Amino acid sequence: MDELAELRIGTSGYSFKDWRGPFYPADLPDSKMLDYYVRFFDCVEINSTYYKILHPTMCARMADRTPLGFLFTVKLHRSITHDRTGLQANIDQFKKSVAPLEERGKLAGVLAQFPWSFRNAKETREHLLLLSHHFRRSQLFVEFRNAGWATPGVLGFLQANGLYFCSVDEPELPGLMPSEAFLTGDKGYVRFHGRNAASWWGGGAEERYHYAYREDELRPWVDRIRTLRQRAAKVFVFFNNCHAGHAARNALLMKRLLGQKSGPEQGDLFDE
Repeated sequence: MDELAELRIGTSGYSFKDWRGPFYPADLPDSKMLDYYVRFFDCVEINSTYYKILHPTMCARMADRTPLGFLFTVKLHRSITHDRTGLQANIDQFKKSVAPLEERGKLAGVLAQFPWSFRNAKETREHLLLLSHHFRRSQLFVEFRNAGWATPGVLGFLQANGLYFCSVDEPELPGLMPSEAFLTGDKGYVRFHGRNAASWWGGGAEERYHYAYREDELRPWVDRIRTLRQRAAKVFVFFNNCHAGHAARNALLMKRLLGQKSGPEQGDLFDE
């Protein structure tokens, strides 16, 4: 492609009390967080839907409170990716939940993040085919944690079935997916989880994702993301290291490294 693809950079969620100070003003009410967030970012990945499928009216409110052109990606509920029980009912409920975003042209895709125990096998590939059928219209991005999926054959399988690969940055531990940028189809997707190797397996979510990237750790991804942009039509980059405001600060830093304006109140805080 002669021109670089459209690039969207944001965070995995926006409603965090411990972002007050590191990102949000200390006295900002919860109800105003999204209004403040959209001053800096043009997309967000909704992660809370992994734990609870939202009521459609909540998705409608989020869509209506964001400016024209703002985009959402939404993470699938764990009953669909982890438990894999009651699938049809849960898929139907999830699709109904995100319908207001889709109707308003603000649903950029759905994220299916699978656990490390989801290994490359016949039955798991069949599950992916099932999801590709149900979410083809919504554009399904697939994130693997098990390194057994990092093969050319898997990439070909995803591409052939209309599924988009989600690249990750996470600790370099045996069995985890490598921190490399892969592309299937015309859309790239990258998630930054942090590099807390010591607490990745034994700790909870707070310990696992409580990580602040240094600039030198992000710089190698600048070239990888640019390569994705040369091959894709659109690229999304989300930071999931959400504790203590790290995700917002790192997303703003990545915007600067990739030549994007960081926002109206950039300041030194976001350049560290």
